[in-house]
Amino acid sequence: MDEEIYDRIIFLADPELSEPVLVIGLEGWIDAGIAASTAVSTLLETIPTEVLATFDTEYFIDQRARRPLARIVDGITTELTWPEIQLRYGRDGDGADVLFLVGPEPDFHWSDFVDVVTDAAGRFDVRLVVGLGAFPAPTPHTRPVRVIGTAPAPSAHLLTLVGSVTGELEVPAGIGTALELGFAEVDMDVMTLWARVPHYVASMPYPQGSAALIDGLARVSGLTLDAGNLRAAAEEARQRVDELVTNNPEHSSMVARLEAAADESEGTSLGEELPSGDELAAELERFLRGEAN
Repeated sequence: MDEEIYDRIIFLADPELSEPVLVIGLEGWIDAGIAASTAVSTLLETIPTEVLATFDTEYFIDQRARRPLARIVDGITTELTWPEIQLRYGRDGDGADVLFLVGPEPDFHWSDFVDVVTDAAGRFDVRLVVGLGAFPAPTPHTRPVRVIGTAPAPSAHLLTLVGSVTGELEVPAGIGTALELGFAEVDMDVMTLWARVPHYVASMPYPQGSAALIDGLARVSGLTLDAGNLRAAAEEARQRVDELVTNNPEHSSMVARLEAAADESEGTSLGEELPSGDELAAELERFLRGEAN
């Protein structure tokens, strides 16, 4: 890798790691129900981690799009907290090494970012890379959240662990897709897990999706991970949605149609037409803000 590009990452530690799993949890791309970001924050709460490296903020981040946070005390400006992309390291419940790439999705120089990240992964002998994401889907909240995968061709064998989409699609890409292809070029196994979040709750927190992502990550990586707190929150969220749906015949009918479709085909296609759920989504937002009776 070009020496100038290598300067875009600043290593703060040099731990001895044994074939870690790298979890990619960058913010800024599609994340229905904030399922992926909540899954990552939950993992970082349950796994003690330290910063292994940071990335050159000036080079990768548009600071007018992602402004620093100013701290003001009694009119005195005391500090700025800059947005930061970090590579963190820790161990799962059984002592297996794990890395986390967290922070905002880079705004600039994606090719250079991919080069830096893949080089760092090679430096620490990463055995598997797993990205996390979530998208709105025509699926009911009354069924378990399905997690599907995407992967470049050399890692297609990993898709048998979770299933994948059918058909051909062209969609705008996030940095995760660029990283998938970058890791394929350096012969490293990589996949992205996607939680299918009901489209009518996609604009609010959906802990069911977060728990499903953590369970999927454990399944494909062999890591020992804890999603217990999310499951408790998921049950509470489902009960609140159930209450709203039950009180509206139109909403109940829509959910029943989604249940029938899910039971018949399991809704594996990203290209399915989404039923209209704008009215329910608006009422759910009011309900979860405590504005509905």
